[in-house]
Amino acid sequence: MTSRERVLAAITHSEPDRTPIDLGSTPSSGISAIAYARLAKHLGKTDARVHVYDVVQELAQPEWWAIEEFGVDVLDIGRTFNQEDAAWQPTVLRTSGGQEYSAYYPSWFHPRTEADGRLVASVDAVDIAAKPPGATFFDQIYFPFIDGYPDDVAAELPDAMGKVLWAALVHSPWDHADEDGFWEDLRVRTLELRRTTDKALMVVVGCNLFEWGTFLRRMDNFLMDLYTDEAAVERLLDALMESHLATLEKVCNAVGDIVDIVRFGDDLGIDSGPFMAPDIYRRLFKPRHTQLCEYVHKNSTMHTFLHSCGSIYKLIPDLIEAGFEILNPVQTNTVDMEPARLKNEFGDDVCFWGGGADTRHVLNSASPEEVADHVSGRVETFGAGGGFVFNTVHNIMPDVPPENIVSMFGSVLKYTKQGEVHG
Repeated sequence: MTSRERVLAAITHSEPDRTPIDLGSTPSSGISAIAYARLAKHLGKTDARVHVYDVVQELAQPEWWAIEEFGVDVLDIGRTFNQEDAAWQPTVLRTSGGQEYSAYYPSWFHPRTEADGRLVASVDAVDIAAKPPGATFFDQIYFPFIDGYPDDVAAELPDAMGKVLWAALVHSPWDHADEDGFWEDLRVRTLELRRTTDKALMVVVGCNLFEWGTFLRRMDNFLMDLYTDEAAVERLLDALMESHLATLEKVCNAVGDIVDIVRFGDDLGIDSGPFMAPDIYRRLFKPRHTQLCEYVHKNSTMHTFLHSCGSIYKLIPDLIEAGFEILNPVQTNTVDMEPARLKNEFGDDVCFWGGGADTRHVLNSASPEEVADHVSGRVETFGAGGGFVFNTVHNIMPDVPPENIVSMFGSVLKYTKQGEVHG
């Protein structure tokens, strides 16, 4: 099987020749730049370049040596941009323990350094994000609607969204979206990527709903709004949908026939369960998620992928009904999200893209041998009958030893489609 055939088989619940593997096709299935630098050094890749393509989370864009080394089967089409040296500038990443790693930021990213060592990113003289010394990601520090919803939400939404770190400090290809000819260029680059590789192709579109409420109003305010000001929430969601559908129309027109998967995002859960009661999700968000999925299915050949952190067990039937075919990161270390339970109850109806290694308790602290056993068990549970693409529970974090990363991918690659170990 080619990589593309392997991934598509898994999505459509046919058992592929081996478990498909993802590393870096989305900003929730990637690897910390620090972890990547350590991995490259461990493997003797002296010419590796650590490109921090997602500056908010400090994620590295995997180079071709990593894609080949670890059998990666899917690529983000954003990697076709920023390929020239001029698109990058050197920087140094520092851990809380004082270790330093050479890396490259996008050339457009110029956070200022405060006297206390904190890095601050600004848009139009507004400080929107900050990274304390020793931290490995930027925090949001500006919430445009924190004092309340404007009278005309739709009119003020574009400017407000542009001052939220997730939109202002966006990863490729969207850092080029304002350029003349962007959509035509995106299609040309994606066609070339499809011509020159057999990998499945991913486009990351976001189109978050619940999360945009938290980005604009701040988490505490928006959670209260769900219960105390539903009318205002509906106005915001309607304005967001207008924006999202306009984006989806352009995406579908540009690459909807040549990209395999479109990735949406909306973190709906925490460790103990969903952020909201299921009836609130069904009333406010499910109809709009359904509309987004229906648009994609009617106007493209792409499969629909939802990234949603936390315990979303109680919402999974609704997410399936809404039209999501793939769920990520499959946070198995939260309530009700045990691998066997998820596979037994939902394995025929949705593809699990993640859950392959616990990044909170195992990958960062266990021995390589323990990691291998842990991963092989996850592959056996999730992979039976297809419906599984291997990825860790969210991104590989900076504290993960490189030996464990090598052991993890090695364990996946040992399995045949029968679930038997070879090699």
